[in-house]
Amino acid sequence: MLEFSSEQAMYWLALFMWPFVRISGFMLVAPIFGAQTVPVRIRMSMAFMFALMVAPLLEGLPAMDLLSLATYLMIGKQMLIGLAMGFAMQLTFQVFILGGQMIAMQMGLGFASMMDPANGISVTVLSQFFLVTTMLLFVSMNGHTVMLQVFLESFIQIPIEHAAISSSQLWTLILSGSWLFSSALLIALPAVTAVLIVNFSFGVMTKAAPQLNVFALGFPIAMMFGLLIVWITLGDIVPQFQRITIEGLELMRALSPTHSGATP
Repeated sequence: MLEFSSEQAMYWLALFMWPFVRISGFMLVAPIFGAQTVPVRIRMSMAFMFALMVAPLLEGLPAMDLLSLATYLMIGKQMLIGLAMGFAMQLTFQVFILGGQMIAMQMGLGFASMMDPANGISVTVLSQFFLVTTMLLFVSMNGHTVMLQVFLESFIQIPIEHAAISSSQLWTLILSGSWLFSSALLIALPAVTAVLIVNFSFGVMTKAAPQLNVFALGFPIAMMFGLLIVWITLGDIVPQFQRITIEGLELMRALSPTHSGATP
């Protein structure tokens, strides 16, 4: 009959527990896996399976004491690493959502909003269109597998026993907010500029002919012209998405001490 001591039981528990906590944090906020349309049971099952695959590859794990404060601090650190890396990749899709909102507000479609089932928030119709398009591109380009590869590499770059995100790495994640707005502006710039020229033209027409009802003519024309520009520029969404995805993966790797490029 096999017998296990308490030290052996704690070792086997720690072997599974440490990677499971980090992977669970990643699954909570990562694109596709962290969507609200994915049931919590499915997310926890995927985290459980990934933890079983990763656990045999880990070495030098710290001892686990369920009554120790250091254990709960370690759990918090592991959860923070997973949340930070998942949030870094989530910014990639928020770029297109924000870009769609910029275009929709300029076109006059800001009132046409709908519930986003993935994030559980209300976004404009154009933002939802961009989100669905980028999600399909992300899966078709095997971006989800590259994202998982970059995340699983964090167990090598950020070992469990030295798990911590430095202040400089957290500052890098905070500064990614400027990258979010600048990238969204680059996506929305063609349509916003075109609609601005249309509005400027109607302003000149109103000055020349005050009797012209600019509100009755300008709103539908600006909307139609904006949709035309979106349709024309839609062909360039693939290289833009690839560039932004690479930058998002680089942001994930920037949270590790050593990093190198990766492309989907």
